[in-house]
Amino acid sequence: AFARGTFLMAIINLTPDSFYAPSRTFGDNALFAAEKAVKEGAAILDLGAQSTRPGYEEMSADEEIARLEIPLKRIKENFSVPVSVDTYFEKTARFALEAGADMINDVWGLSRSPNIAKFVAKHGASLCIMHNSQTPVMGDLFKNVLSFLKNSTDFAIKNGVEKERIVVDGGIGFAKDKKQNFELLNGYERLNILGFPTLLGCSRKSMFGGRVEERLPQTLSATELACAKGVLFVRVHDVKENAEVIKRFYGFTPQPQIF
Repeated sequence: AFARGTFLMAIINLTPDSFYAPSRTFGDNALFAAEKAVKEGAAILDLGAQSTRPGYEEMSADEEIARLEIPLKRIKENFSVPVSVDTYFEKTARFALEAGADMINDVWGLSRSPNIAKFVAKHGASLCIMHNSQTPVMGDLFKNVLSFLKNSTDFAIKNGVEKERIVVDGGIGFAKDKKQNFELLNGYERLNILGFPTLLGCSRKSMFGGRVEERLPQTLSATELACAKGVLFVRVHDVKENAEVIKRFYGFTPQPQIF
């Protein structure tokens, strides 16, 4: 299992509009993106067929599935690393799991599609539950985040998802302002009170300021901080550079056992 160390989740965006242009890929090109990520040190691949950047326009589950179908099939055929699918649609999650996805990464933490939990349980898959909100977070940030994550993880377990297969994500950049994003990042270890491994996703996000192309140094600093705080997964665009940070922190590259 991914038990000790910090591991890289590589972002593979099957979208024409993700906020970081170099991360966008289509069809068969996704196979090359996956190969590159694995060679550079990715321990898990996260396929996203819909951008959830600020101001995004929601697409249908059918369109999401159409973008996802071939890349997911080809990647599962060619690579042994676990594959996560980034979706909050019940229909897409069901399709992905039936096609062999190992994890569903739900940026709405089951609040949009509660039935995702049942499908994950049925397939014995893993589930990443992220904090999100329809309205900006007000008041005590960690009280809000922890309450949401506890309710969602309790619901997932009640619906058959194995506790050992749940990961939680504080949701940096979602329903939070810049100050809150840094408060969350700097106190990320506080999520450990829930008893689940954590995933950090802040790669090249706007909280770091400046142009998206210039945010790699801040992203690498966040990955080093994640190592220090015991974060299990760091979701990143730049696998090679982040892998070097992890290796430097530990003095070796952590290796997963089995998923």
